[in-house]
Amino acid sequence: MARLKPDAATVGEVIAMALSDHISFAQIRALHGLGPDEVKALMRRELKPGSYVAWRKRVRQFTDRRECYK
Repeated sequence: MARLKPDAATVGEVIAMALSDHISFAQIRALHGLGPDEVKALMRRELKPGSYVAWRKRVRQFTDRRECYK
């Protein structure tokens, strides 16, 4: 089933949530129905390449340190 492209306000909210250190992928899924892979794809599409790489590095480091993080 094809998903509708989220509007600009929703994209902005998802980006803000994903950039937050206090919001998990599970919380983003509960509010917007986007799984981790979809959030990563949205972030890759919407952020500058360097910003995306820095975000992924930060999330990956926290994931390695804390099992419950993102």
